[in-house]
Amino acid sequence: MSALFFFRVFRNSTKHKSLENTSYTDWHLGHRLHEQSQVAEQTLFLSWIETYISTEKIDVLLISGDVFDTGSPSNQSLEMYYSFLVKLKGTSCKSIIITGGNHDSAGTLNAPKHILDALSIKVVGKATEEIEDEVFEIDIEGEKVVVAAVPYLRDGDIRRAVAGESFDELIDKYKTALINHYQAAAEQCKLVNTTDAPVIAMGHLFATGGSVSDSEQNIYVGTLGHIGAEDFPEYFDYIALGHLHRPQIIGENDKVRYSGSPHILSFSEITYNKNIIVLTVEDNKISAIDDVVIPRFREFYKLVGTVTECIDAFSNLVSNEFQLTPWVEIVLNETHTINTDDLKKAAENYPFEILKTALKTQRRQKGIEELLEETKSIKELLPAEVFKLKCKEIGFDLENRPEVKMLLMKFYNLLRISKGKGL
Repeated sequence: MSALFFFRVFRNSTKHKSLENTSYTDWHLGHRLHEQSQVAEQTLFLSWIETYISTEKIDVLLISGDVFDTGSPSNQSLEMYYSFLVKLKGTSCKSIIITGGNHDSAGTLNAPKHILDALSIKVVGKATEEIEDEVFEIDIEGEKVVVAAVPYLRDGDIRRAVAGESFDELIDKYKTALINHYQAAAEQCKLVNTTDAPVIAMGHLFATGGSVSDSEQNIYVGTLGHIGAEDFPEYFDYIALGHLHRPQIIGENDKVRYSGSPHILSFSEITYNKNIIVLTVEDNKISAIDDVVIPRFREFYKLVGTVTECIDAFSNLVSNEFQLTPWVEIVLNETHTINTDDLKKAAENYPFEILKTALKTQRRQKGIEELLEETKSIKELLPAEVFKLKCKEIGFDLENRPEVKMLLMKFYNLLRISKGKGL
């Protein structure tokens, strides 16, 4: 799912409460873990959010990308999304801002934007033609906040290639365009911010220093979007990031954060809590930034050892604490394929489900074909990026063969020019 950030406004007895905002990211509605549906967790999570917003009197909700796990979400996922938004209208939440992520289809998110706008729900599915369409001023009973709602910035949206550019120049140009987009958003915020209100930027990207998990598409990380906390305009008082699923602070800057995904999307994420972030705005400043732990609705276990060792550990996995059946991943310390019937038979006596069994010695590094097969939107990738990954996979030393890189770029530019001429 996508990054989620909340804002709360506290009303004083003589004046008004401060604004309380909540931020979330990376919902990934429709996500499947080892081909198992996670609709049950997602439904319970959305119900928990609704209750939390009502109980804590949250005023503003920010969702920083990857609402859906795929650009073509199922009817079930769409129903969950729209039902949740409608239900929030009966709570204290007066404003919602949603931006698109790399997994989202801009068309799907933007399609109902005019209807949602009537419900005080702002949607920015992709980079807009005019930067003012990404900046919003929110006023809750006199307490204001300005939000730069920057979506996932696709290469084609913000950068234009020039014939003869090298691979490194393409990457540098994308990074420069990315930074310039945020600078333009900051300048627009200055124009509308006549009351010196706090300014929050939203983003969906990989920031330098961020820690990834197995559930992120590492192929997206590549070298695109490698900007650090210091690259964002200082005018922003807080930057609510999505894309990475582990809650974390970037560049030791407490005001540049990923809230992380709200539920577990891979077994590599089972060792840390899932959070939402609540910002409190009071007297024209952010007075508090709080991490709130999201409850787990299902427990996840990862066992590593021999078949006998894993079976012996089964008795330690029994728990009545969670609403849903626990899921287990087993990694066997074996050097060759073995019969796992004993594991399956022993598991029948316990109230959990084994989702996957693998050998520890199996190849961990996926080839480019496997990565591309799992990638949700291959059109997001630069051809040069794919070529570089392929060379790395087959062990070709591209860095010491500049003539090969040059030939690639010549071919890429010729192809792009031909397309531009309609050939």
